[in-house]
Amino acid sequence: MSELRYDGRVAVVTGAGHGLGRQHALELAARGAKVVVNDLGGDRSGAGASAGPAQAVVDEIEKNGGEAAASPDNVATPEGAQAIVQTALDAFGKVDIVVNNAGILRDRSFKNMSPEEFDAVIAVHLRGSFLVSSAAWPHLREQGYGRIVNTSSPAGLFGNFGQANYATAKMGLVGFTKTLAHEGAKYGIKANAIAPVAWTRMTEDLFPADLAAKLGVEQVTPLVAYLVHESSADSGEVYTVGGGRIARIFVAEGPGYGQKETLSVEDVRDNWAAISAADPLTVFKNVGEQMGPLIQQLTG
Repeated sequence: MSELRYDGRVAVVTGAGHGLGRQHALELAARGAKVVVNDLGGDRSGAGASAGPAQAVVDEIEKNGGEAAASPDNVATPEGAQAIVQTALDAFGKVDIVVNNAGILRDRSFKNMSPEEFDAVIAVHLRGSFLVSSAAWPHLREQGYGRIVNTSSPAGLFGNFGQANYATAKMGLVGFTKTLAHEGAKYGIKANAIAPVAWTRMTEDLFPADLAAKLGVEQVTPLVAYLVHESSADSGEVYTVGGGRIARIFVAEGPGYGQKETLSVEDVRDNWAAISAADPLTVFKNVGEQMGPLIQQLTG
């Protein structure tokens, strides 16, 4: 089969100075994309700034014969997000692909988490993804084509001790992704999310050291590269990926319990098993589909 290529495409990858983002940028560039490598250059808590990491990846891409431009701008500010996209426009004339990967950690148990620690993580992961996507959106709409990949996390989908801020941001990206998929459909814009499991400087404290080689970032990038390719047809989906395994994750609804009459507290108690049943599951594509059974019950 033919190799998947990105010739003529321009990609913006945030948080691309290290880890997953760096690997995404290198792979897309190696397959013909022109890449804006964005990285603020801070540590994993978000402190500090340096143009060095982004430029180092650009240098590596150019050494390998690719084309890239560095952006040390901050995804968490409107000005920074606009500057990231403007870098693509100035250097390459357009933007086709946005990979929202930038992130920081401020882990702390909920009882000890400060509002500042909560807000800082939301600002980079969730607000940053919104701001960069928002800056690119008019250009994607105008050209009738775009691919967006947001980086969620198993911690957001299933929760994790000490990560109330991070989990909130990452689950928020699921709803954000699904909404972009709906709103972008008629403009040829597809949006999906990944929930990666990989050994990076963000996760090195979470996994045993002997798993580092088996959870390499190179195991995640193929999914991202496929989702941003023009041949990828799916949109609004979430996939977990890592260690050589990929699986679709979905929000589903059980059969439930209902009646036309108003429910009482006792009705809820007495029918709890039916309310909590997980079989059969239904996966809805939009809120209209999800409300269908209720409307049918109320009007049937």
